[in-house]
Amino acid sequence: MITEFRARSRLRQVQLCVVGAVSVVLVALEGLNAPYPLVALATTVSGTLCLAALAVPHRLFIRCTLLATAVSCALTLVDTGLPRRPENTPGLVELSVLLWLITRAVRRCSPLSATLLPAAPAFAAVVLPLRIAERGENLGSVIGLIVACVPFMVVLGLCLRLYDALRAREREALLQTQRLEHARELHDFVAHHVTAIVAQTKAARFTAAAGHTQSPEDLDQMLAHIERAGSQALGSMRAMVSSLRDPSAPAATSPTGGLAGLRALTRDFSAAGPSAGLTLDPRLTDRPLPPEITTAVHRVVQESLTNVRKHAAGAGRVEVRVTLCPGDPEQLEVSVADDGRGGAETGGGAWNGGGYGLVGLTERIERAGGRFTTGPRDGGGWHVQAVLPLA
Repeated sequence: MITEFRARSRLRQVQLCVVGAVSVVLVALEGLNAPYPLVALATTVSGTLCLAALAVPHRLFIRCTLLATAVSCALTLVDTGLPRRPENTPGLVELSVLLWLITRAVRRCSPLSATLLPAAPAFAAVVLPLRIAERGENLGSVIGLIVACVPFMVVLGLCLRLYDALRAREREALLQTQRLEHARELHDFVAHHVTAIVAQTKAARFTAAAGHTQSPEDLDQMLAHIERAGSQALGSMRAMVSSLRDPSAPAATSPTGGLAGLRALTRDFSAAGPSAGLTLDPRLTDRPLPPEITTAVHRVVQESLTNVRKHAAGAGRVEVRVTLCPGDPEQLEVSVADDGRGGAETGGGAWNGGGYGLVGLTERIERAGGRFTTGPRDGGGWHVQAVLPLA
C-alpha cells in the first residue's frame, strides 16, 4: 500500500491524505455519540484501528485485521451490557471500513487466507448494530442489510483479484515480448560484429601458421579491421544498454541512412571475407520506407552475411539484391545468395547452426506482413529471400 501510495501523483496523494484525515475525524465525532467517556474513547480507538488495517502494508494486513475486528467485537459485546447505548449511530465509518476489509482480504491474500480471513470482519460488521439502543424491527432490517452486503463485498474482491491477475499476465506478456525483441537485437548486432572479429582473427592465425611473411602494412590493415569490428560491437552493445536504461528515449538500434546503409554493410563484409556485391533498385534509393521495413531489410542482409561467414565454406562471391518485385511495385524483395559449399553439404547451410537467427528473422518478417524462405541453390550455395509489403 505504501509503495502504491508513493507511485501515485502528488494530487492523488493529497486527496488520499484528506480522505484519511476526514475519516478519522468522523470516527471521533461518532465516538462522541456514546453516553460514557470511556466508551466514546473506545469507539474512536476501534474505528481508527479498522482504518489502519485498511491502509497498512500487505505483510501487516492479517494481523492488523484480526486485531481491529477483535477490538470491534469486544466493544460491541461491552456495549450490549451497558444500561445506556448510543441513540443515533453505532459507528457507520467503522462499519464501512469492516466491509472494505472483506474486499481487501479476498483481493490481496493467499487463497487460504482469502477464504478464512473475511469471516472476522464480516462477523464484526454484522453484530456492530447491536451497539445502539434496540429499536425492534428497524434493528433487524439494518442487520439484514449488512448481511446482504457481505456477499457483494466478497464478489467485488473476487472481481478485483481477477483484474489484478489479468493485468499481471498482460504485464508479463509485454515483458516477454520485450525480452525477445532485445534478444533479436543482440543477436543481429553483436553476433554480426563478433563473427567478423573471429573470422579475421582466424585469417591472421592461419597466415602466421602457414609461415607467410606479412608486411607491416598488411598486418596493420588486418588489425584495423578487427579493431573496427570490435568498436562496432561495443557501439551496438552501448546502444542496446542505453535503450534499456531509458525507455523514454527513441530506439538507438534502428539502422540509419535507410537502405543506403547496406552499401557500408556489404563493403565491411567484403573487407574481411568473400566479395559481396549489392544491387539496390534505384526506385528505392529516395523512396521513404516505413522504419520496420528498413530495419527488417537490414536484419535479413546482416544475418545472411554473418551466416555466410560462419557456414558457407569456400564461398567466393555473395550477391545481395534489394529490388521491387516484378509486376508488384508495392512489394520489396530481399535476396542474398552465395556460391559456397555449406548449403549443399549440410542440408541446412547458414541456417543449420542451431542458433536463433532463423527464428528471429522469421518472426520479424512475419510481423511486418511479409514472407521468408531459405534453401540451397542449384549447383551449390545457399539462397535467402524475404518479400515485404511496402504499404
